[in-house]
Amino acid sequence: MNEFWENELVSTAAHYSVVILCIFVSLAIFELVTKYRNWEEIQRGNLAVAMATGGKIFGLANIFRYSINNHDSLLTMVGWGFFGFILLLLGYFIFEFLTPKFKIDEEIARDNRAVGFISLTISVGLSFVIGAGIG
Repeated sequence: MNEFWENELVSTAAHYSVVILCIFVSLAIFELVTKYRNWEEIQRGNLAVAMATGGKIFGLANIFRYSINNHDSLLTMVGWGFFGFILLLLGYFIFEFLTPKFKIDEEIARDNRAVGFISLTISVGLSFVIGAGIG
């Protein structure tokens, strides 16, 4: 059975499947903490929400990339990936806190593309910092 899990095709498929599931769960959690509904807004053409959501997806995938590269066990990879997700979520709350003149969620819901782009950039940028710390 050990040979089965050590096969590169099996290992890649396992990582891929688990990361897709983790991203899905993470996006559901992000959906709970934002005031807007991501997929409804994207369906309506809200580019700011699409950019913010795309940044979250890229950020999560990048964090899991680092986690896969640095950990042999699937369980350890998931643990570090979710730790990275928590840090990314914390970054979102810090972004909200550091902009007292307006509410990030409200601006993104109104399709303020400048705020959506900054949100995307923060998610992507923090994912590299978080990923570098995953060891």
